[in-house]
Amino acid sequence: MSKILIADDASFMRLMISQILARQGLTNIMEAENGRQAVELYKSYKPDLTLMDITMPELDGLAALAEILMIDPAAKVVICSAVADENIVKESMRMGATGFIAKPFRPDELLYTVLKQLN
Repeated sequence: MSKILIADDASFMRLMISQILARQGLTNIMEAENGRQAVELYKSYKPDLTLMDITMPELDGLAALAEILMIDPAAKVVICSAVADENIVKESMRMGATGFIAKPFRPDELLYTVLKQLN
């Protein structure tokens, strides 16, 4: 069963993403409320996929992405953010993100991206 880490400072967003994934049978989910916690959970559990917000306290999503990729260069990290201007998307992909989902997103868009990353 795939392990998924959701890193977002908004608890309602973590819950919504978890519910969308659970309907698809993806229930092995960990949650982080900031970038620092995301890095620590990644170290401990090595999830198959991380969904990462950008704007978070303690460590933003791009800094957390960089730290995770130092731990595991093969990490699959999809940025999931409302900050979706072209420069941010390009920068996150250049840094090593494997995908980008702009908020607000449709549930089918999220599932498509997640399943594509896991296969």
